[in-house]
Amino acid sequence: MGEKLFYDVVVIGGGPAGMAAAIESDKLGAKTLLIERNEKLGGILNQCIHNGFGLHYFNEELTGPEYALRFEALINDTKVKVLLNTFVIDVTGHNITFINPDGETVVEAKAIVMAMGCREKTPAGITLTGTRPVGVYTAGQAQKMVNLYGKLPGKNVVILGSGDIGLIMARRLTFEGAKVIEVLEIMPESGGLKRNIQQCLNDFNIPLKLSTTVTKVVGDTRIEGVYVAQVDGFKPIKETEHFVPCDCLILSVGLIPETDLIKGLKLNPKTNGADINEYRETNIDGIFSCGNVLHVHDLVDNVTEESKLAGVNAAKYALGLLHYDNPFNIIAGDGVRYVSPSKAFKNDDQLTIYFRLSNRITRSFITLKCNNEEIYSKFVLAANAGEMQKIVIDKSKINGDVTVSVRGNVWKQHVLCAQ
Repeated sequence: MGEKLFYDVVVIGGGPAGMAAAIESDKLGAKTLLIERNEKLGGILNQCIHNGFGLHYFNEELTGPEYALRFEALINDTKVKVLLNTFVIDVTGHNITFINPDGETVVEAKAIVMAMGCREKTPAGITLTGTRPVGVYTAGQAQKMVNLYGKLPGKNVVILGSGDIGLIMARRLTFEGAKVIEVLEIMPESGGLKRNIQQCLNDFNIPLKLSTTVTKVVGDTRIEGVYVAQVDGFKPIKETEHFVPCDCLILSVGLIPETDLIKGLKLNPKTNGADINEYRETNIDGIFSCGNVLHVHDLVDNVTEESKLAGVNAAKYALGLLHYDNPFNIIAGDGVRYVSPSKAFKNDDQLTIYFRLSNRITRSFITLKCNNEEIYSKFVLAANAGEMQKIVIDKSKINGDVTVSVRGNVWKQHVLCAQ
């Protein structure tokens, strides 16, 4: 084992969240270490060759690798120490053990930033029945095959799940000459952004079938097809079950934050990410969280903004500059699935609250109440449950706990989608 290292801030994960956090930490003069398990910085961005990144942060449209390279260049202009091909194997208190080609090392940090991202749910994670033939992939695996290795996972494809990566892969596979037979979604509405539904499915006449799922995988060595059925709630309707021939099934069925490294972490049961205060600090003093390990974001630009906060505040914590005066709670009220952060502090800063809705809404108001008084409201013509929402409010209006709620029409669809 090598000599023990000491840093003010250690950032675990070199994707967009980790890079943004490390840069901001360095700006405050904190001695910062950035650890990345892959051979280059950028994380998942390196396989996202489609455009649509950077519209908010850089005011221009970039691909994933281009967005990553912008931040890598910024990292190179700092004093941040970067370790690539390095795996963190244990975090105990503020001691981090990692291994790389140089061996095993322990580093002690005054503050830690979690930026490890998330992993995809697998067939085992969704209780998919049938055989286990070749040709069943997660959307991320399929994306890596096509974009990095130039390999097509199949020629006739069914996609289960309509999250953004599933929608984007439907378009990508179509570009490469595959036939995307249909995209299935067990929920009554898509979890993807509206623009992705239009640009990735509608523009290519790819069917999206809601309230529908795969009930069984068929095939011995290679997948031969799947049984598909409509659902009532989450229960398949037997009389609607039918066979769809295909040589590839792609799963875009959810993401799980990579929080396993941190012992004693209090999780938000709705996101499975850490429960945090406005500094992005977890229930463990000096351990901060940002990016998709905290909650899954729609846009990398929002990841960057949130992660800058985590980096700044981790540095302030390490340097003894973080204050916790006059705390108040942020509560998810009617129509709101979760809020992040769940606690804030009364100071001169503005408060930014991220949240997701419980159901789709139409012609409704998103409100913020404090002591039963409405201190903020915004009219929303329509919004889906999967879309990240944001409120920015001046703290001078707050004098106690606040509740985020929906007032108006909550759209709850229980009917089956027309085929």
